[in-house]
Amino acid sequence: EKSGTKFARGLVPSKFEKTEDGRVRVFTKDGEFGIYDTVLLAIGRTGCATWVNLENAGVTHDGKGKIPVDATEKTNKDNIYAIGDVVQGMLELTPVAMAAGQALADRLYGGATKLMDYKLVPTTVFTPLEYGSIGYGEEEAFAKFGKDNIIVYQSPIKPLHWATNPSRGDDCYVKLICNKAEKEKVVGVHLLCPDAGEIIQGVAIAVRVGATKADFDDTIGIHPTVAEMITTVTQVKKDGQQMEALGGC
Repeated sequence: EKSGTKFARGLVPSKFEKTEDGRVRVFTKDGEFGIYDTVLLAIGRTGCATWVNLENAGVTHDGKGKIPVDATEKTNKDNIYAIGDVVQGMLELTPVAMAAGQALADRLYGGATKLMDYKLVPTTVFTPLEYGSIGYGEEEAFAKFGKDNIIVYQSPIKPLHWATNPSRGDDCYVKLICNKAEKEKVVGVHLLCPDAGEIIQGVAIAVRVGATKADFDDTIGIHPTVAEMITTVTQVKKDGQQMEALGGC
């Protein structure tokens, strides 16, 4: 928005009409929204599980291509399993489906017992300014561990290579969510910054092995990088309190 791109939040197109000059007239439920040279739709995808006659096998589904399963990926039928995007409430990520499938095969045919961990999965939204995360969000952490047990460290960030660009503000952000009942074990990391996906992939290993805030603090940062900010953030999030930027050097 700072660069001039306009966002219309909460609106869903209801229909499109071609104008005489070849442009597109866009409508929402409130009427005509505007006329544009080009309209690009990013509408996602729908699962195909309903196409395979699940009813004949007695498998329960939600009618929209999603199948509920238990912690072992088992459906309501003891001999039928489901993995990947067809699972109700599943993270729709290819590496997740591959890992779940490998774990299921190992349990069924290799004598293994390990279940797929669907919570500690690193993921990234590849927008121009990337968002990466692993683990719990604040509300989830409050519900899981108790609000009194959660401490949140956060700070805006300004990457050093933005320092000479006056149009860039403190648009980046880092947040660590820690469980005080386990020596401030880090249970969630959230980053909004350039290359957040590359950073969160490495951070995910630390979170999965149970690193604490002290472990992050004791880790020497690589200067000057955006990633080093996760080793130096000290501001505790408090309602109504303004954050101070970490800065570059």
